[in-house]
Amino acid sequence: MLTIFSGLEFETAAMLVLALIFVLFYEAINGFHDTANAIATVIYTRAMREKLAVVMAGICNFFGVLLGGLSVAYTIVHLLPTDMLLNISSTQGLAMVFSILLAAIIWNLGTWYFGIPASSSHTLIGAIIGVALMNALMTHNSIVDAINIPKMIDIFLSLIISPIVGLILAGSMVYLLRRIYKGSKKRKRIHMTPAQREKIDGKRKPPFWTRIMLILSAIGVSFSHGANDGQKGIGLLMLVLIGIAPAGFIVNMNASSYDLIRTRTALSALEHYFDTHSEALNIITHKDTQSSTLDNSAKQIQQSNTYHCNISDALMNTSQALALFNGIETYQDLNIEQRGQTRRLLLCVAESVSILIKSHDTKLSDAHQLTKLRKDLLETVEYAPLWIVIVVALALAIGTMIGWRRVATTIGEKIGKTEMTYAQGVSAQTTTALSIGVASFTGMPVSTTQILSSAVAGTMIVDGGGVQRKTLRNIALTWLLTLPIAVTFSSGLYWLALQII
Repeated sequence: MLTIFSGLEFETAAMLVLALIFVLFYEAINGFHDTANAIATVIYTRAMREKLAVVMAGICNFFGVLLGGLSVAYTIVHLLPTDMLLNISSTQGLAMVFSILLAAIIWNLGTWYFGIPASSSHTLIGAIIGVALMNALMTHNSIVDAINIPKMIDIFLSLIISPIVGLILAGSMVYLLRRIYKGSKKRKRIHMTPAQREKIDGKRKPPFWTRIMLILSAIGVSFSHGANDGQKGIGLLMLVLIGIAPAGFIVNMNASSYDLIRTRTALSALEHYFDTHSEALNIITHKDTQSSTLDNSAKQIQQSNTYHCNISDALMNTSQALALFNGIETYQDLNIEQRGQTRRLLLCVAESVSILIKSHDTKLSDAHQLTKLRKDLLETVEYAPLWIVIVVALALAIGTMIGWRRVATTIGEKIGKTEMTYAQGVSAQTTTALSIGVASFTGMPVSTTQILSSAVAGTMIVDGGGVQRKTLRNIALTWLLTLPIAVTFSSGLYWLALQII
């Protein structure tokens, strides 16, 4: 781990340490901000004691990060345009990361202090967009091209749809439990509140199987939260390390010869595909021929340090990348400049593949083949060392055990007009765990807060208790304000940072 500081000037190393602390602090805040979502129901239904529930959530968050993969991590990173990721300098990288993190930390701490369940994902995405927009203004580039529009649309759809899905599914589940668990007194116990249970049965804890369901669903929420939100910290850490210490992190220096063979094979297959589908490339780029564009682009890349990814350059970029991979067994065989060029070319080829996959001119069978080749292509550039995963997991787990009470009170007491029943707790948590689990599997960042809040509201509406409009109004207002405030904070901080640096 200490090798990341080798060759760095003292000032750069100090700023790198500070950036890493900021990332881990953000992740810890994310932990205690969102912990309430996992443990509020088990605490308010008395299924678990507070301290035990918090420890359980911390452990499950830790393993969620450890086993969650990296698809969400790089979905967040690639919200920034590819050109910006390719051409970022160490100075810009520091300014960008600090601006994103500081904006997210300020808003997350503010909403936590007032006990408002706000979305850490929403905040982070807004901060990234703000930096990208300010970068476009300062470099006199098109604002339309400032962000990865297709990726942004996908992310926003997941953020908008997931709370609606949570509300509907949780409401439907509690309705089914009402229909199924009725008749006998024993079966009806699942619809009791803790107060009713104590008054009627003289017991504080839920019935055994109901309690098991509540605990398991809480474990599911905690694990899926770690798998989704933990990856965002991993993505940010990799962004810091690639920008500031590129020699050791711009590609996976621990990649095996087998990994490089996979990438080389994918490049060969894509070179053949691009060569035999030149007509489709021409249609997508609205050009009659590629030859002049490729020649001009080749000269531009040779003469300039600025890289641009265009689908018209797909064949040339693939051939250049393949030339770099021929005859090497590890990335140690390449010098630093060649490693940087390898990363840029692989990202550019991957971008071209993504455009082709989404094109109407691509057949379904081709899309499946291209998706597999793209995955093999990025195996050694979209990665994270194990120590980074562990550090982020620890930060999230430790943060989980701190400061959870404020938001938990809102979730447990202030959304519904009546006390939460066992059935409502199970329905809200199961829905949230499944929704986040599916989102993590597909690589989409979603908000644990938004899904659980809407799920609790859905159970209250369907079960007849009703909701507290003031609380829901505050949550909805925060949801609407989060994006513009995060964009404003991060863009302003980015501009200020570049002036100072």
